[in-house]
Amino acid sequence: MSDAFQTYLDTLSEAARADLERRNAARERALEHSRELIRLCATAIRAAHREEEAAAHADLAQADAVAQALRQDLQPYPDLYYAGYTQDALKELVEAHITLALIAHRLPPTPEALQVPYDTFLNGLCEAASELRRRVLDVLRAGRYPEAERLLEAMDAAYDVLITFDYPDAITGGLRRRLDQFRAVLERTRGDLTNSLQAQRLLEALARAEA
Repeated sequence: MSDAFQTYLDTLSEAARADLERRNAARERALEHSRELIRLCATAIRAAHREEEAAAHADLAQADAVAQALRQDLQPYPDLYYAGYTQDALKELVEAHITLALIAHRLPPTPEALQVPYDTFLNGLCEAASELRRRVLDVLRAGRYPEAERLLEAMDAAYDVLITFDYPDAITGGLRRRLDQFRAVLERTRGDLTNSLQAQRLLEALARAEA
């Protein structure tokens, strides 16, 4: 083997190792950011359900900062940015933003505002709409029937839009599977609300009869 070819191999090896070290470091940081993002979004949603609005928004603000760091770290590596674990974490960010907005009767942010791809956003919207079931049950227990009906209407509206995206899973990021799960959640929630309203009306009728 000639000295020139050995020099070529040594140079190639050095450059390749340096590149792969940078990519591996970026991947490790992305995994760490993804885990932190998922944790913060989960705590924000839990706080929103407990009606701890300040804590929910504080967690969500931290999640936004982590998402921004994630995007910056992966800017040179689009393949890592579109890896499954990264988009799963950003989907959780979408879910948290939409869930908090709908609970507070506010308009959710757009995909552009959250800087996420549309397929990731649609999956996050689907999971946020499913998450509203918990809120519906909470307000039903408190006897807040108009609020429960408003939330069910939001779930219905989200489903009606999401079902129109009839594309392969490779394009939508597995939206069809999530929609199947959401449909079951939606029907259970509708049944729970219907039964609760019927029971309430029966109690009101009995109270009027006794009066």
